[in-house]
Amino acid sequence: MDPNHNAHMHDMHRCELCETALVHSYCDFCHVNLCKPCIGEHISDGYDKHKIVHFKLRKTTLIYPKCEVHRQKSCELKCNDCSIFVCTLCMASRQHKGHTIWVLDDVYKTKKEHMKKDAEELQNLVYLTYKEMANDLKAQMANLDKDYKNLTTEMSKQGEEWHKEIDNIKRAMKTELSEIKEKHKDILQKQLDEIKQKQSLILQALQATKQMEESNELSIAIGYNSNNREFSKPPTKVKVSLPTFIPKPIDRKKLYSLFGKITSLSTAIEQNVLPPTNTSVEKLLNQPELDVKIQTLQSMLSNVAYADDEKIWISGETRGINCFNIKGLLLFTVWTKSGEYPNDIAVDSNGDLLFSDWSTKSIYASKNWQIEELIRLQEWTPCQLCVTSIGDLLVTMYSDDTSQSKAVRYSGSTEKQTIQFDEEGKPLYSGNSISKYISENRNHDICVADYGAGAVVVVNQDGKLRWRYTGHPSTFKNEQFYPCGITTNSQSYILTADGENHCIHILDQNGQFLCYIDNCDLNDPWGLSVDNNDNLFVCEYESGNLKKIKYFK
Repeated sequence: MDPNHNAHMHDMHRCELCETALVHSYCDFCHVNLCKPCIGEHISDGYDKHKIVHFKLRKTTLIYPKCEVHRQKSCELKCNDCSIFVCTLCMASRQHKGHTIWVLDDVYKTKKEHMKKDAEELQNLVYLTYKEMANDLKAQMANLDKDYKNLTTEMSKQGEEWHKEIDNIKRAMKTELSEIKEKHKDILQKQLDEIKQKQSLILQALQATKQMEESNELSIAIGYNSNNREFSKPPTKVKVSLPTFIPKPIDRKKLYSLFGKITSLSTAIEQNVLPPTNTSVEKLLNQPELDVKIQTLQSMLSNVAYADDEKIWISGETRGINCFNIKGLLLFTVWTKSGEYPNDIAVDSNGDLLFSDWSTKSIYASKNWQIEELIRLQEWTPCQLCVTSIGDLLVTMYSDDTSQSKAVRYSGSTEKQTIQFDEEGKPLYSGNSISKYISENRNHDICVADYGAGAVVVVNQDGKLRWRYTGHPSTFKNEQFYPCGITTNSQSYILTADGENHCIHILDQNGQFLCYIDNCDLNDPWGLSVDNNDNLFVCEYESGNLKKIKYFK
């Protein structure tokens, strides 16, 4: 007998009613396994309540939602305008006349395709990325003992070096002390020699005096002259003090700092961004669709900041910053204190409006209907704004003489980072007062649309230049590339407005051109923003129209 036979029999599906016979059929409505004899019992409460299919064809029957109005009918359609499921009887009513209707079968098939692609992406990319991250962390943990042992070895080496230096210092000081001792000895010896010489002279004089004293010759006595006065003046006594060793007090804190420094753990938060996949590129629509058009009646519309469908902020060259909802209804207006138009607007992580004012060189926040000054600059004028994923504020600005431009990162009102020059010391951005819209990508790159330079300039989060984009060759785009607004989406794509050629350029995170958005009757696009579903909001500078464009499947 096949040894796997019992296991095979154990794995075979059985009827869920009698629990003994092998399964033959399946109820697609009740999700129950059935054998042939048990089918009759299962459908005894009404055949229309069940859908019996062969077991191999299980879960192939679509189960439509019941209509909330006509209880006996199933909904095979969906009203996109009302966002509800409807049946054929609902469609006969006036309520849905002129509305966009979707066939649920088509929606189901599309969603199933998306699910399949998403599942493939989760399995082949997302899960593998997480697995790679986990393996990397495990490898780091496995190397901890080795890495920290290397650190202690370095400390021991430093200790040995210090011991060597201390021994060298001791030897040098002993040598110096020996030299001092010899000098000391020489000084004393010299004085001793002088005294001995005097002693010899004194002894000679003493002997001569005694001889004359014993003599009875008159002439010798009369010719005597005393030397005592000369010898009574002793030589100058040189007192040489011993050198002293003055040990310095040991300053343990200073000694600790001189020995070395142990840096604290540096925990940098890095956003792990999945690389773009063919799947995400395939999600770009061949023909982007105009979803919403709002006539703002705003003069020279240049800025848009999307908060949610009930808060879409726009501004142009007037002092009023208007808030619309997605239906085009003007909800309220915030006025600048200076009476001048704002350079740019943004929405912070709390949903509050931020705006820059060139006339006061300040950045303001509108909170609870009150205008608060957040940052006031000296010798620089703020231009465009971007709130990062961690709540920092990126600001482009130009100097008072307009010869320099830079991007600055703020945490609250504290300056954290300045981005101005590349590694060769050359300016990253053109020196002028022309707009430089800024956006942070999902991989934390900082993207600036430098209108004056005709380029998109991208640096990493440390401010190091990654790449520049100066346009894409096209026989249909005849004007020079001057990027205006810029934004990024969930796929790390960069979208920048090209007002001169009436289109939007879409780039990947490495600066590779993907496609244009050049339909939807775009005319002089300027400021850009995206919503949570990657729909694009575009300001049209001249017309004052705000357009919501769907470019992603």
